[in-house]
Amino acid sequence: MSVERRPFRFHVPGAEIRGDAWIPTDPIEDVAIAVCHGFKGFKDWGFFPYACERLAERVGALVVSFNFDGSGVRESDFDDLPAFGRNTFSRELWDLEAVLDGLGSGALGDVAVPRTRRFGLLGHSRGGATCVLKAGLRAQVEALVTWASIAAVDRYYDAYRERWEAGETVLIPNARTGQDMPLERNVMDDFTANQGRLDVLGAAGMLRIPCAIIHGDEDASVPFSDAEALARAIGDPARLVRVEGAGHTFQAVHPFAGTTPELERALDASVELFRGVFA
Repeated sequence: MSVERRPFRFHVPGAEIRGDAWIPTDPIEDVAIAVCHGFKGFKDWGFFPYACERLAERVGALVVSFNFDGSGVRESDFDDLPAFGRNTFSRELWDLEAVLDGLGSGALGDVAVPRTRRFGLLGHSRGGATCVLKAGLRAQVEALVTWASIAAVDRYYDAYRERWEAGETVLIPNARTGQDMPLERNVMDDFTANQGRLDVLGAAGMLRIPCAIIHGDEDASVPFSDAEALARAIGDPARLVRVEGAGHTFQAVHPFAGTTPELERALDASVELFRGVFA
């Protein structure tokens, strides 16, 4: 099955969303899978284009990947650091909602896509938490996959609270690009004001849809215990998939140097879940 990559761009209040729709030749009717990147990630990082194309091909569904407005990426690698610094989980939920609304209407900006009313979500790392939260808010989400997901948003709050309260801008080094990535105080303010709505494990406990919690057991960025916590919170609908020997990105790198056995294991488990629900 061939897959067409169709770039799109649209604006919502206070934000710009850029992404790609991956459309198979004969897509499953009324179904789309939205893929969300994580912290210091973006839609073209490493494995994302490959994974999206493979999902569209193997599941037979429309797949959409996009940059959150606060990704810090516009035309090139982290060329909008102020936007990165202001990003919040609430903003990401709004961005994802705008993408799902566009899929429901059959248009992402000026780009026509098959109209959909049934959604699958796949999120990596921080994007996994965003997908868990959104799945608990939107009944049209019928399947959820997380890759190396965090289980709580307050990891950022606890680590940097004292510095934010002192009026500092927190700087996170990006070893790959050599940049210092800013995080402003509104990250903390968003969590403080919306603790109930941003309770990842609480949202997970309300889910009644099939879920695959996929995580490498050698992840040095997000421990495997986060996956175990998510799976426990979800309960029976969750399948916990341990990818042996896998780190945070399933041994894939940026720029993408080809797939890996660990990445293929994550893809296989994701395809199995989505096909079981939608095919």
